[in-house]
Amino acid sequence: MAQAFGRRGVLAAAGLATLLPGGAGAAAPRLTVWRDPNCGCCGGWIEHMREAGFAVEDNLVPSPAPARRMLGIPADLLSCHAARVGGYAIEGHVPAAAVKRLLAERPPGIRGLAVPAMPIGSPGMEVPGEPPETYEVIAFGAGERREAFMRFRGAEPLPPRP
Repeated sequence: MAQAFGRRGVLAAAGLATLLPGGAGAAAPRLTVWRDPNCGCCGGWIEHMREAGFAVEDNLVPSPAPARRMLGIPADLLSCHAARVGGYAIEGHVPAAAVKRLLAERPPGIRGLAVPAMPIGSPGMEVPGEPPETYEVIAFGAGERREAFMRFRGAEPLPPRP
């Protein structure tokens, strides 16, 4: 899977961002989100996903912990909100381009994507006057499996680390 993260992987993800959710008649991917009703950054991420073509079911819950357990999101990757799309778990401020790539490629052994913590500039975490941080979207699988899936500065894909 490592070779998929090269320049071609970044270019493919950028291309997928324009192609998905598909052409005429294609259904928008359904994204189910669990979040705290008092969290404003979650609302920003949901808007980012809607703008990218996802049909969002927004579940306001006292705690997303039960959803995280159901989805099998590892404790060391927790962030702000949890989601499910196309059979995959999503944790935190994962950019739409990464989710679209995941759905298009469906890499074996991957159960979901996460952006641990809350990087400034990630979708929903934009702060006026603050430069966006560079961060990795982590793919996780069964057990302790973790790998860098994509790298971003704000919502913009970057080439993988050399």
